[in-house]
Amino acid sequence: MAAPTQTTPTTTDGAAPPAPPPAGRRGGGLRGHWIDDWRPEDREFWDGGGKDVARRNLFFSVFSEHIGFSIWSLWSVLVLFLPEPVFGIDPAGKFLLTTLPTALGAFVRLPYTFAVATFGGRNWTIISAALLLVPTIATAVVLEPGVSFTTLLVVSCLAGVGGGNFASSMTNINAFYPTRLKGWALGLNAGGGNLGVPVVQLVGLLVLATAGAEHPRIVLLVYIPFIVAAAVGAALLMDNLTTARNQPRAMRRAAAEPHTWVISFLYIGTFGSFIGFGFAFGQVLQNQFTADFSTPLSAAHLTWLGPLLGSLIRPVGGVLADRYGGARITAWNFVAMAVGAGVVLLASRQESLPLFLFGFVLLFVFSGIGNGSTYKMIPAIFRAKAVAAADAGEDRVTAERRGVVLSGAVIGIAGAIGAFGGVLVNLAFRQSFLASGTGDGAYLAFIAFYAVCVALTWAVYLRPSKHSLAGGV
Repeated sequence: MAAPTQTTPTTTDGAAPPAPPPAGRRGGGLRGHWIDDWRPEDREFWDGGGKDVARRNLFFSVFSEHIGFSIWSLWSVLVLFLPEPVFGIDPAGKFLLTTLPTALGAFVRLPYTFAVATFGGRNWTIISAALLLVPTIATAVVLEPGVSFTTLLVVSCLAGVGGGNFASSMTNINAFYPTRLKGWALGLNAGGGNLGVPVVQLVGLLVLATAGAEHPRIVLLVYIPFIVAAAVGAALLMDNLTTARNQPRAMRRAAAEPHTWVISFLYIGTFGSFIGFGFAFGQVLQNQFTADFSTPLSAAHLTWLGPLLGSLIRPVGGVLADRYGGARITAWNFVAMAVGAGVVLLASRQESLPLFLFGFVLLFVFSGIGNGSTYKMIPAIFRAKAVAAADAGEDRVTAERRGVVLSGAVIGIAGAIGAFGGVLVNLAFRQSFLASGTGDGAYLAFIAFYAVCVALTWAVYLRPSKHSLAGGV
């Protein structure tokens, strides 16, 4: 079977072929890059060339998203280059510098999700990668002693564009893969992107150890060629899917789905924890154990470890969800996260650094697993609803296409709301340290939230009920 590029839409079950793309959207650009016939659920189509196209797009999607995460989390590193005597920024101000890009990254995820439908996955990857040059160059220009705190807040906020890449990338890859492989593909895509957090922290550690805290611009200069490579690679080797175009009312339909808000709430607990802890961990160490981490270099030695483990294990969460069900893995995972937060709280009160680090490693690892399992639930939920609709008499192809469209919309909504969890984590730490000088109040809040997530997952997806989704999640 020929690879699926620029083919005439066909079906294997006698159903009507998909609607052709709008005039003028075929061809155009190098190799055209628009695929009109895409049927990943068809095994013959998939084995005959579809999986090769999907893997190529997945690779460059991961690369672009990886760089996006690095730029998004840039200020978790740069605050280590801002000693208070030189820049005059206290710990509360530094927490604000890491909170603002988190907030903007969450906000832009919704428009980034629908940009894939409007411009095409490949086309938007080019644009979103190129946009990363804006915060990188702007920060390199202004970052020097004497710069005003307001200016730093503005350029730190610009770094939030890197957070939007996740939503568009996940929406795009969701359309490329069959349901049976979505957990693996989405987990790998997100995990590779999440690795951008520890990688930029390792780059920062290397710069601190070699050039010193006086040269933060080196971190920025390292990333400029990689940003260009991401944009050029997407232009040359990625594709757009005409079948991934969202219907005009996709967002409204997704917003009317109760499952959208349940998944979004759960994703606050998993991804919100991961990105929030990733941004704040270095500052938490310096504030909680000042004697052990009196210099930026001493803190940077450890800040990358948790995000690295959480990123690497995220695909495992997707694979486990493929095998055992996303809801089951997610529920047990929140139990483990509550235990991890309890360990951190105990270590904080006993002032035990080894136990504190162990507890945070648990939190990062289980937040990574939960990210994969929770996102796997999204296509599984709408696939199950499509099966139920087909069993009730609706055309199967129509029901499945609606499921893909809604999955893409929910991925964007959940990604945006989940990212706001990172804002809440940073604000919780900021308030806790201002009020008591420790993070104990924040740790108690995390434990309570994870307990609510366990109860919600069980009540909606695991509790035996006649209303349970036929296909399971």
